[in-house]
Amino acid sequence: MKGKLVRIGTTYIPVTNVALSAEWYVNNLGAELNYKDADKAIINLANQSFFLVEAAEDQSTNFYDNKGVKRFSVTFEVNGLSALEALHKEFKEKEIKTGEIEDRGHAGRNFVFFDSDGNMFDVWSELSPVFKERFGVTK
Repeated sequence: MKGKLVRIGTTYIPVTNVALSAEWYVNNLGAELNYKDADKAIINLANQSFFLVEAAEDQSTNFYDNKGVKRFSVTFEVNGLSALEALHKEFKEKEIKTGEIEDRGHAGRNFVFFDSDGNMFDVWSELSPVFKERFGVTK
């Protein structure tokens, strides 16, 4: 099966208000809005397409693991600890609900943040070696 699935093309995120959510992602995360109608918005963010899909208020991308801990389903990467710290500071200044920077016992550091609908995302300070090679990132 190696090589049959090349990349993740689209991630779907449930939101309660497509217009407000699209605005939030554009203004707070620097997403590029590609399409919007009453039911969905398509944004480009972090080299991927995301569909913001109108859903019931009790829907989210979050889930609970077998120990009852709330988890995220997506981790974004930044290029190094200083980039992580700068983004964390920016999110705090924008009053985005943001967790503290954590040492989780592996390379790099992480923090979580939430969008305006409570969808939780993770940010990691380490770019994957494959991404660095493919896109010529030298740091």
